[in-house]
Amino acid sequence: MTIVIEARAVPLVVNEEGIMMVQGTRIPVDTIVYAFRQGATAEEIVQSYDTLKLADVYTIIAYYLDHQHEIDSYLERREAKSKEVHQFIDVHFDQLGFRERLFARQNV
Repeated sequence: MTIVIEARAVPLVVNEEGIMMVQGTRIPVDTIVYAFRQGATAEEIVQSYDTLKLADVYTIIAYYLDHQHEIDSYLERREAKSKEVHQFIDVHFDQLGFRERLFARQNV
């Protein structure tokens, strides 16, 4: 009996906004990496996101461990962009009374 060993492609794609996503899902790689960093196992991550496959999560974790510097740099850029967006929103959109305005619209 011969066992065939084949390479497994990393199930990650980059969408049109430049966000690295798990192929076939709407889950960014950030979600898996952050959960893994907080001590979650691949099984626990899959239990939290039913669109994920266990083998894919293990493959992504292995990829992260092999390319930790690159992925961490990517995540830092994403966090910086997120802060920019939040600052833009804070400056350009009045948050004071936002909830009340939404409820007022709903009651019209």
